[in-house]
Amino acid sequence: MKKIFVLDTSVCLASANAVYSFGKEDVYIPLKVLEEVDKHKNRQDGVGQNARMFIKILDELRDKGSLQEGVRLQKGKGVLRSAALTASDFPTDLDLSVPDHVIIATAFGIARAHQDKKVVVVSRDINMRVICDSIGLGSQDYDANQVINDSSELYSGLCEMVVDDEFIERIYKGEDLFLEDSKTDKLFPNQFITLVSNKNVNKTALARFLTKEQPLRRLSEYKGRHKVFGVESRNREQSFAMDLLMDPSVPIVSLVGKAGSGKTLSAVAAGLAQLLEKGSYTRLIVSRPVQPLGRDIGFLPGTLEEKMMPWLTPIQDNLQFLLGNDKATLQQYMDTGKIEIEALTYIRGRSIAKAFMIIDEAQNLSSHELKTIVTRVGEGTKIVLTGDIEQIDNVYVNDTSNGLAYAVEKFKHYSLAGHVTLSKGERSAVASLAAKVL
Repeated sequence: MKKIFVLDTSVCLASANAVYSFGKEDVYIPLKVLEEVDKHKNRQDGVGQNARMFIKILDELRDKGSLQEGVRLQKGKGVLRSAALTASDFPTDLDLSVPDHVIIATAFGIARAHQDKKVVVVSRDINMRVICDSIGLGSQDYDANQVINDSSELYSGLCEMVVDDEFIERIYKGEDLFLEDSKTDKLFPNQFITLVSNKNVNKTALARFLTKEQPLRRLSEYKGRHKVFGVESRNREQSFAMDLLMDPSVPIVSLVGKAGSGKTLSAVAAGLAQLLEKGSYTRLIVSRPVQPLGRDIGFLPGTLEEKMMPWLTPIQDNLQFLLGNDKATLQQYMDTGKIEIEALTYIRGRSIAKAFMIIDEAQNLSSHELKTIVTRVGEGTKIVLTGDIEQIDNVYVNDTSNGLAYAVEKFKHYSLAGHVTLSKGERSAVASLAAKVL
């Protein structure tokens, strides 16, 4: 049976090209969706970008014919039509002053008019799909940018491998060692390996796999191995993260971890060390998405710097801590341009060279916003993406489609990138317990 797909507003705002995603099946856009999309077109973020692009796509299709009568999307594709509310026997329990209910009612009318086809409402809103099912309408989720099926499948950057006892001995002697091809087939560039002896499980060695053509890079014992700008690694994963952060040959680093795992502090410490001690970079740029937790408090007064301060205070806290709680020194570095703490909103069009760049809370970025940021990276710049995919405040992304997860999965095949998942909280006993039980 042929299908008709009715798109919800959430789909159009998540992916401007969503109308082209349904093969030879016909696609309907309720008029209420057009009205709702229009309300978002002036937003200065990825949602606003998608709204404007979606409107532009419809305008281009309109030149080929009438949206009311139907326009062929592409050769071999289905037909796109607009749809008005026509349902007369829609459940009275649902309030038609609610935009979602109007969209459902429109789809209900389309189903009545096309009983020979299966009408499916496509929405990223869970409750909307539940309501559709409750009144006998088909529904499905939409996520063009979903890179994994479940957050538990996200690439961790870590693995364990059992090897001969002799292999462990040789790696401690500093010999250049290669893994067998059968063992490297499932490894990715810059993946960290805990090598375990086949005779004694307590006999281990830590290494980083580079490529099949390069020997394993041995790491010394993790406890206290890394001390960068006064910050000492407290566990194996933090040492792995420091190893990547301090390696200039890996210009793209992603760190995923729960609250208090040290991902942001490690990144800032590595940035300061290479800026102020080694001189490897000319400036440290730290930023994060403007995404409120809970209810938005509305517009903020003041200059751009004053507006951004509530969002960037957590980053400034880390910088101030690492600089010995010296506000004057931090302000001096900021005044001279050595340290930049700024909004992501105005990054488009920039070309950032010779900088250590940290994007905190990257899980609140869409894949489009992530691409916009990473493509700003110029010669000699290192970019670090940090975040927790279990703490997402952006309603238009989830734990399988956010920009951070997208970057981790897309970059894992390339030697220019490295990733570590930090699983242990080190902020405090209270923070660790809260992250575990709450």
